Amino acid sequence: MEHGLPSIKSWKSLVKRRNNAQEGGKSSWKMKPVVVLMCTVLLIFWYKTTNIQYEQTEIEETDYPFEMAKESEPVSEKLKGLPFGIMQPKSDLELKPLWSSSSLRSKSGELTNRNLLAMPVGLKQKDNVDAVVKKFLPANFTVILFHYDGNMDQWWDLEWSSKAIHIVAHNQTKWWFAKRFLHPDIVSIYDYVFLWDEDLGVENFNPQKYLRIVKTAGLEISQPALHPNSTEVHHRITVRSRTKIFHRRVYDSRGNMKCSNASEGPPCTGFVEGMAPVFSRSAWFCTWNLIQNDLVHGWGMDMKLGYCAQGDRSKKVGIVDSEYIFHQGIQTLGGSGYPDKKNSARSGVNRVSYVTIQILICLL
Repeated sequence: MEHGLPSIKSWKSLVKRRNNAQEGGKSSWKMKPVVVLMCTVLLIFWYKTTNIQYEQTEIEETDYPFEMAKESEPVSEKLKGLPFGIMQPKSDLELKPLWSSSSLRSKSGELTNRNLLAMPVGLKQKDNVDAVVKKFLPANFTVILFHYDGNMDQWWDLEWSSKAIHIVAHNQTKWWFAKRFLHPDIVSIYDYVFLWDEDLGVENFNPQKYLRIVKTAGLEISQPALHPNSTEVHHRITVRSRTKIFHRRVYDSRGNMKCSNASEGPPCTGFVEGMAPVFSRSAWFCTWNLIQNDLVHGWGMDMKLGYCAQGDRSKKVGIVDSEYIFHQGIQTLGGSGYPDKKNSARSGVNRVSYVTIQILICLL
């Protein structure tokens, strides 16, 4: 009998195993809600990420409505190794936040009618540049500043400075910057490119009103008229007319240059000056290719911009009178717009650039 019955120790061991099994089952049931919650969170995170990527793809497709490379088009041999659908031949100058796939401005839904203001700036003109940028940023402009004096750090105290793009290259002009940083593939999302000098007074200028006039008039290349009292006025066609909204030509019988209805070229018609040109997307594509790589001050460029008017320069190039600026003519980088004895060496370089343009135009 004693050998047939389990011992007290065996019974205790059996009870202990059953209790452990029950406790293990209870603990596993307690863990299941945690596991389910974690899986739910991961699914939500995956869904949100996928959805954001899809929305960003749609936004980028609307960002580049023109000249988009199609997958069906033949591509360079160097690109054949890329997976299908991954090619992105364009870019932009929109600032991106660290933890989002959209641009800073797209949060407010401003995805259309984007324009670019590009200016060479020095610390001496800081107050004037501040006034200009404050006019443009509220009008949905992207701002890029080219610091030619190397003093970028002293601009951070301006409230808008973190919203602008800053590029530094010592003693370089706006044409040098434009050729290297405003490639058409980079600025193709912008409807208009304002390539302005830093010494322009904008008290009587409204960017939005200006663009409405330019679009209505069909101007591919334009500039705001100059106040008659501006410090530097080199060509009469750029002077503001009080009775007009815009004009395309000037009539002048004084001096050697006679301007009349028979005039077909600059500076009588089809002309804007180099201190404040405004280009449409198509006109800038052409102008960027016109800019010679060794161009410095840009003397002679304004006489050739009409070749990029996307049609008849006498109709596609104009001066807007109702929105005008004041040219202060302050000598900063490189001095005045024309060579003198002190700048004879540099002017020789620019004459080479000008002659290069002339030769290229003749060959066309």
